[in-house]
Amino acid sequence: MNNDKNSELEKISDQLQVIATAVEDAAQTCQGDVIALLALLRQLEKLHREIRDGIFQDSLPDNRQRLYSLLKDIQAEGGWPYIERMQLKAFLVNLPAAASPENTAPKSTYDVFLSEDSLEW
Repeated sequence: MNNDKNSELEKISDQLQVIATAVEDAAQTCQGDVIALLALLRQLEKLHREIRDGIFQDSLPDNRQRLYSLLKDIQAEGGWPYIERMQLKAFLVNLPAAASPENTAPKSTYDVFLSEDSLEW
């Protein structure tokens, strides 16, 4: 029975490696295209949510012993899976430090249209 479990874990590990390689290849293909990379990240987040809210929740332990074992495994293997989002500050890293007035972010939505001259009818 232990051999069956090891064989199953190896198969899953191989499948995960294939998935990881495919995602890395897709990311390399999209390199330089921020919209395509954002779409890739959104798809990964969607898959994460679908697995977590569906199959994973349906597979949660139904007794304390199995729950304890799962929690021990989560703790031992690095915690709960999490997809971190970038903070706005990280987007600003590539902008020049001395911004000219036309590149300065507006202080409020009112500042977007400073005068009626900026509107074209």
